[in-house]
Amino acid sequence: MDQSARYSNLDLKEAELIKNGGHILVAYTMTPAAGVGYLEAAAHIAAESSTGTNVEVSTTDDFTKGVDALVYFIDEAKGIMKVAYPNDLFDRNVTDGRAMIVSFLTLAIGNNQGMGDIECLQMQDFYVPPRMLQLFDGPAKDISDLWRILGRPVVNGGYISGTIIKPKLGLRPEPFANAAYQFWLGGDFIKNDEPQGNQVFCPIKKVLPLVYDAMKRAQDETGQAKLFSMNITADDHYEMCARADYALETFGPDADKLAFLVDGYVGGPGMVTTARRQYAGQYLHYHRAGHGAVTSPSSKRGYTAFVLAKMSRLQGASGIHVGTMGFGKMEGGKDDKVIAYMIERDSCQGPFYHQEWYGMKPTTPIISGGMNALRLPGFFENLGHGNVINTAGGGSYGHIDSPAAGAISLRQSYECWKSGADPIEFAKEHKEFARAFESFPKDADKIFPGWRQKLGVHK
Repeated sequence: MDQSARYSNLDLKEAELIKNGGHILVAYTMTPAAGVGYLEAAAHIAAESSTGTNVEVSTTDDFTKGVDALVYFIDEAKGIMKVAYPNDLFDRNVTDGRAMIVSFLTLAIGNNQGMGDIECLQMQDFYVPPRMLQLFDGPAKDISDLWRILGRPVVNGGYISGTIIKPKLGLRPEPFANAAYQFWLGGDFIKNDEPQGNQVFCPIKKVLPLVYDAMKRAQDETGQAKLFSMNITADDHYEMCARADYALETFGPDADKLAFLVDGYVGGPGMVTTARRQYAGQYLHYHRAGHGAVTSPSSKRGYTAFVLAKMSRLQGASGIHVGTMGFGKMEGGKDDKVIAYMIERDSCQGPFYHQEWYGMKPTTPIISGGMNALRLPGFFENLGHGNVINTAGGGSYGHIDSPAAGAISLRQSYECWKSGADPIEFAKEHKEFARAFESFPKDADKIFPGWRQKLGVHK
């Protein structure tokens, strides 16, 4: 049934929709099934995403029609369609009247993903008007809180060198804590990897006190604060809170140095929001494990990594992994820096919409996946700044001298880029950075041809 007469209005102007503030706007790429008209298919998506069904029903009244989602723009040649969703369509909390990402996803990326007249549909961008923005939590903590703990300036406090305990599974409590201690002698931030939790060979209640002891010893030896991001992900929200509560009790006077990691894609928005609301005093670390199932550049359905990151800021993530923008081992390219800009800036142009955040706290870009000291200068140059958390697992534990030396090499790499120095010349005066060339020779050969001769390395 062609529903374009009711669920489309191509006379609507985007600028007016934004000015009036009554709609969340969503841009999709869409291909209809063979034999289906583009506007007809687009209108069916708007209908299925709001008030419609596939037949005329007797219960529709005039008010119902007033909250129809409307297709307001199509470009069939480019496969682009845009839909305006009235604010009142979206579910609100009974407890406090606030908005929820679950409702946004249910409507904007719900049943429309499985309709027979749609070959593929992927959300590329969305715009949130000021009133709806006010109804989302946003982050409680941001990178400035970590800079403060680390004794840095709270504006442009710079690079936070971090790691992931490696191997990511298989270490028992004592080796795990020792691995943390070895890194903390040179670095700032350690995160549990996404599957690290409460394995039978490494139970939380045994390993966590050892990790805290390692933190205290590293702080005493270096005279510097250290940070630990603990994975509290679980199917059951009560289990998640039990893990978090135990961690806070264990870290005691250093509990402010504890972040909580939630696998937000596999765990879902409810888990992210529970962590945000129950533990507003902690840095909320959104790990996006599994997101590539829908966000991969090869995917034609679901939503993009950009959309995932933008939603994470609304939910209240203090930081989220954003890939390596083509400089590490993960999918992506240099243009992915717009993901970082959208979550960290107060005003940013996305792929389709300009978003004003009106003072909502930023979400930190967390860089992870195949990074080391040699790859970082190019990454910083592309991004334009170094105000990120970088969790380099192999880039730290793969350093031929020690994990601490690996951590120091990461920091030195940032200092090299920030000073505008030539990396080879900088390496001559900074041992840990220089030894990174020998630690990762394949990267060195690719990024800095001729480095052996220049640094006097003959093997």
